[in-house]
Amino acid sequence: MNAGIDRARAWALLRSYNNDPFHLQHALSVEGVMRWFAKDLGYGDDEEFWAVAGLLHDIDFEQYPKEHCVKAPELLRGGGVSEECIHAVICHGWGLTAVDAKPEHEMEKVLFASDELSGLIWAAAIIRPSKSVKDMELKSLKKKYKAQGFAAGCNRAVIEKGAALLGWDLDTLLEKTLRAMRSCEDAVNAVTADLTVNE
Repeated sequence: MNAGIDRARAWALLRSYNNDPFHLQHALSVEGVMRWFAKDLGYGDDEEFWAVAGLLHDIDFEQYPKEHCVKAPELLRGGGVSEECIHAVICHGWGLTAVDAKPEHEMEKVLFASDELSGLIWAAAIIRPSKSVKDMELKSLKKKYKAQGFAAGCNRAVIEKGAALLGWDLDTLLEKTLRAMRSCEDAVNAVTADLTVNE
């Protein structure tokens, strides 16, 4: 699997279309989650591809929210991103956007399943006294997940559809994504703190 660009160029490409620290934090979180899953699921040789796809998955959302996943291929091609990586990126909008690209590869299914969920986990973390996922237990996450009014913008139906695509029960997806979020929290916080200082 070849993304067509390295991580440094992918970050520069993302920054050329995204300035909101919230969007950048989410991109970095999904990058870290995808990196963790690549190693956990035995795709270590393709770790960079998984990570770059995660980093770039919302490249068009800040400037073109109504054309999400529709505008992305143009922006990504302009930055030298491979067609394989472009397909992986737009698959996360399956059933949600005008792009009808179903996740087929396990990597695409993981991105589809973990995108919304990583947002929900982050929302649950920032209201904790520690403001961290490191001390968050699965039981606590499940309670927040089941609370209808909590992080209402995080689509539970998509998360559950993603788990089904992967052939996992919901608890497996929740637990794995929580572990993935723990693995990258420090790195994400360091970059986003630096972004806030430099804004």
